[in-house]
Amino acid sequence: MARISADHLIQSIADSLQHISYYHSADFVYAMSAAYERERSPAAKDAIAQILINSRMAAEGHRPICQDTGVVVVFAKVGMNVQWDTDRPLQELVDEGVRQAYLNPDNPLRASVVDPPWGIRKNTRDNTPAVLHTELVEGDEVSITVAAKGGGSENKAKLTVLNPGQNIVDWVLATVPKLGAGWCPPGILGIGIGGTPEKSVVLAKEALMDPIDMHELLERGANSPTEELRIKLYDAVNQLGIGAQGLGGLTTVLDVKVLEYPTHAASLPVSLIPNCAATRHIHFSLDGTRPAQLPIPSLDQWPKIVQDTAGARRVNINTVTKDEIQNWTIGETLLITGNILTGRDAAHKRMLEYFARGESLPSGVDLNGRFIYYVGPVDAVGEEAVGPAGPTTATRMDMYTDELIEKTGLIGMIGKAERGADGLAAIKKHGAVYLIAVGGAAYLVSKAIRSAKVLAFEDLGMEAIYEFEVEDMPVTVAVDSNGDSVHITGPQKWREIISEIPVRVV
Repeated sequence: MARISADHLIQSIADSLQHISYYHSADFVYAMSAAYERERSPAAKDAIAQILINSRMAAEGHRPICQDTGVVVVFAKVGMNVQWDTDRPLQELVDEGVRQAYLNPDNPLRASVVDPPWGIRKNTRDNTPAVLHTELVEGDEVSITVAAKGGGSENKAKLTVLNPGQNIVDWVLATVPKLGAGWCPPGILGIGIGGTPEKSVVLAKEALMDPIDMHELLERGANSPTEELRIKLYDAVNQLGIGAQGLGGLTTVLDVKVLEYPTHAASLPVSLIPNCAATRHIHFSLDGTRPAQLPIPSLDQWPKIVQDTAGARRVNINTVTKDEIQNWTIGETLLITGNILTGRDAAHKRMLEYFARGESLPSGVDLNGRFIYYVGPVDAVGEEAVGPAGPTTATRMDMYTDELIEKTGLIGMIGKAERGADGLAAIKKHGAVYLIAVGGAAYLVSKAIRSAKVLAFEDLGMEAIYEFEVEDMPVTVAVDSNGDSVHITGPQKWREIISEIPVRVV
């Protein structure tokens, strides 16, 4: 009968979260490298290149792959014969491990959890509590899967209850295009089928914890109806042409995972949860002898890729005028240098509250003729100007965009993923532009940031307004001053190309 040490569990949770913050698993690197080699869309290929370069840099520097270091999700399978050396609840032990990981001074991870979840939404400052799923199983071990799930992909979770005769593939194909690019494809889709509605959602999340093995499945062929469904969904989703970062291309998903559970005769619950290009999870077991021993990957597993920016337009963001941005075209790569301000949901909401009260914005916050970057960075360590600082999903800012441009004279925005109808209308109305940085390349982006200082709303933590000085920060024109969007034209183009050359994405 194993006796599990509370200290072993806490340390293992903390070590796991640090580990997955900067190491992609070998299966992901392999699958993404294969996607890079076969990609024909220049924009998508460049996005995948940035993701892979960023991944290697994060592994070398032991800094987060993505600035959104996620909500922690833990699946704990506790053997019935296990004894513990503590009376502390399992949730408390897990949360202590999370706290130690996220407050680690050598590699601080961004605290993103707010409590309560509505209203004042105050940051807990240590990313606790974790979401814990516990199951009692046979044996005398504790089996743990730890994941860190970012908001961009979590926000795209979908649940439906189909009639038993309805087609699951049809629902998935109708649903995936509506997800947009905020989940940072290419990634993995987790599909949960059966049980009750809440059971299907947990199944979809748990399915994402399995290794990427689609290439092996395609080589040997399906051995079950579930494997046939995985292949059918994999092929069909990639034929949508959404591509990396939603720019249009051959690879939208690297794998599709499916878990099932028996269900009521009158029901067919189905859930879908995507995992992004910063996919982070790891498994370990405790038998009472020691903390988890986590594998250290060899840097040889990463491909040696260099980003090609030879054709990029260099822009001084401090002097660029509204007239000049009218000449920018969607899909064009820019290298921007100068000073930009940052702001996410909470900062946007607060700025509009200032306007509603007839007040001026805080000293130093001047958006006239300037660009705002939708980012919540990780804290800096050592000589860094700022920690990993990749973009957040821009559609969340759509509700604020028209008024913010109207009241401030803002001319450009930088984020990730597509803009919604309100955002596109505001950009077109005011002749502004929207640029994207690659989601999942946060450490790479941070290397272009030379200095950072908080200008306002310091109490908001990572959602404060900063001023960044950047040099040759790579971005792509996603929406031009006419309101045309590469996230519409790119997938349309590549869907047509794929239909003419119906080749499997392997």
